[in-house]
Amino acid sequence: MPATIRDVARASGVHISTVSRTFSAPHLVNPETRGRVLACAEDLGYRPNRAARALITGRTHNIGLIIADIANPFFPPLIKAAEGQARQRDYHVFVADTNEDPTAEEELVHALAKQVDGVLLCSPRMSNSLIEQVSREVPVVVINRQVTGLPCVMMDVGQGARAAVEHLLALGHREIALLGGPRGSWTNREIRRAAAAAARAGGAELTVLGPNQPTETGGGAQAEAVRRSGATAVLAYNDLMAIGLMEGLDTLGVRVPQDVSVVGIDDITLSRLTRPKLTTVATPTAAAGRAAVDMLLQLDSDATRGVRGRGAATGDRRTTAQVMLQTELVIRDSTGPVPPTGRPAAGA
Repeated sequence: MPATIRDVARASGVHISTVSRTFSAPHLVNPETRGRVLACAEDLGYRPNRAARALITGRTHNIGLIIADIANPFFPPLIKAAEGQARQRDYHVFVADTNEDPTAEEELVHALAKQVDGVLLCSPRMSNSLIEQVSREVPVVVINRQVTGLPCVMMDVGQGARAAVEHLLALGHREIALLGGPRGSWTNREIRRAAAAAARAGGAELTVLGPNQPTETGGGAQAEAVRRSGATAVLAYNDLMAIGLMEGLDTLGVRVPQDVSVVGIDDITLSRLTRPKLTTVATPTAAAGRAAVDMLLQLDSDATRGVRGRGAATGDRRTTAQVMLQTELVIRDSTGPVPPTGRPAAGA
């Protein structure tokens, strides 16, 4: 028969309420007593009832993590890191996939609001105003998107795009194509803004092709457009698109990097397995997952202690907390000098 809270209280010589506080509000229990209770609970194999604890404390110790596309290899390292960080703090993570659909995203926030203590929105497709609106229902931390007044963890894809374009300029490329990502993506806007500025500063022409689905299929579908554009180099919204583009160019008889250089963004595992290996911008996805969990739990802790004053009682969760994580250009085999003719081969 499973051990009960009464068994732990009897074994540790304290009242049942002390055992309850040890698990629900450990900072209110004397450290020596807390240690004794936890040791007895461990010996007896006692596990507190989360549902009962939630009724007492008003906390579920659950976090919602809503992502744009679980099939995209960009997300699993972030999910695993967030889950690991949450587990260290005795929280569980519920993962939900929106399939790049902003309507599904909003519905999921509403569905999770009563079941979690907060939501991590990763690469959201909702508008900023809608994100602000749902944040009044449940604490929200935004990943890969900047929303004024909400806590955000961002990866500096703008800096990465600049580094990628500057790398291509150094190789002699002056006709560069940018394969854009999905409409409504903050990351896509940052990449486009930074790439355009870097190309302009280097005297190069940037041709934007998109928006596109951020998948291999989305990249492959633009292979003919890239060839027609006369671009000698391409920066793709993400690695999946870059890999799909390389496959499409190969079908057209256009060689990478001899005819067209290709750069991706993310540094997913597949980028090291392609032939040629993909030059890409590495994004710190695992670090972003850990930072977002810490930020959400800090937000919840501040609200509990009244750090934000009257705003906590009115549902005002506005904050200036933001983290910007650095990206890094990883040069591999898919980029090379501009072709002698200055234009890609017409293909077989």
